Amino acid sequence: MAGGRRVRSGGAAALCLLLSLTGCAGRTAADSAKGEVQHLLDLRSAALLRHDAGAYGATGASTEYTRLRALPLASWAYRITTLRRTAAGATADADLTYKVAGYDRAPVDTRRTLTLARTASGTWYVSADRPADKSGQQLWDQGTVTAVPGAHSLVLGTGQSAADLRAYARMADEAVPAVSKEWGTDWTRRVVVLVPKSLQGMAGLLGSPAANYRGIAAVTTGEAGGAGQTPADRVVINPDAYAVLGAMGKQVVLTHETTHVATRTHTTAATPLWLSEGYADWIGYLGTDRTPAQAAPELARAVGAGQVPAALPTDKDFGFTSDPTELARAYESGWLACRMIADQWGPARLAAFYRAVGTHTTRPGAVETALHHTLGLTPDAFTTRWQQYVRTQLG
Repeated sequence: MAGGRRVRSGGAAALCLLLSLTGCAGRTAADSAKGEVQHLLDLRSAALLRHDAGAYGATGASTEYTRLRALPLASWAYRITTLRRTAAGATADADLTYKVAGYDRAPVDTRRTLTLARTASGTWYVSADRPADKSGQQLWDQGTVTAVPGAHSLVLGTGQSAADLRAYARMADEAVPAVSKEWGTDWTRRVVVLVPKSLQGMAGLLGSPAANYRGIAAVTTGEAGGAGQTPADRVVINPDAYAVLGAMGKQVVLTHETTHVATRTHTTAATPLWLSEGYADWIGYLGTDRTPAQAAPELARAVGAGQVPAALPTDKDFGFTSDPTELARAYESGWLACRMIADQWGPARLAAFYRAVGTHTTRPGAVETALHHTLGLTPDAFTTRWQQYVRTQLG
């Protein structure tokens, strides 16, 4: 047995020597190149954070620096995941994480692909930095970022005038305290709003076809964060749809989206969209003079035709690609369900119900348990009560 083990040990040594003469050297060179490129990206990140244009330019293309310099950054870092050598240099896949100073508790995490080349002396430099395949764009990918800070907001735009961005900041600044008044103050009480030049720009930021968002004035996306952390939420505006709204409609939209930012840590896979969207609409419409029939015109038409919904809307009913009329009815139904809870049990109980649902991590039983503990109802009893409320408010 001992002799056999010595033979295997010698064989392994010989094999390692053979590999070092063939493949091992290649892997060592690749690892060395990856380390050199990572060091380059570390230098590039540090230069960006300290606003050193010269040092940034020494690491490669400066387009991103020019586009990014207005963005207040607390952190910025790349981590290379894959490096592929090419005839011209290399291509790197990397995770980029960054935080906006004063706004993000957790970093934005996005995938990037970088093209690298080498000087005659062998020094690496970045020639291009773009979104990885199947990753959404970042705002600076679409042009130079303009930043307009508000009292409770930061509005970032491309292709927009500073005056227009200040208007968004004023509305966001109104939305934050309005949401805190109803929801409470256990959130950042700050909101970042992204305003691209067009619907196409919005779609690029979200990494989806523009057709999915036509007619949608804004969406909120949690871009990062894990358990116990607040995601780096962004309210993304569709300037084409937003422009056709009146002043009240614009404020309702921003207050609605800000509600999503506030409730994010209490919104889980257990939270049905009728509740999350309905609650956001409920806060959005508070303080307006809209009657139920004015705020829920599609549902009012259905009720007038004797078509009271048989059940609360499903998550599928809220799909952006759904029929516009059905999508509107889904939002209006969720809003009236939340409005009913606030009217009959009080706003504090509505918020408690929302939080109770969010304590669960999966959908089965979550709403049923929360209804029982906060409202003393079964799902069937709640649905029946909601149907009667719909008839009373819209009939």
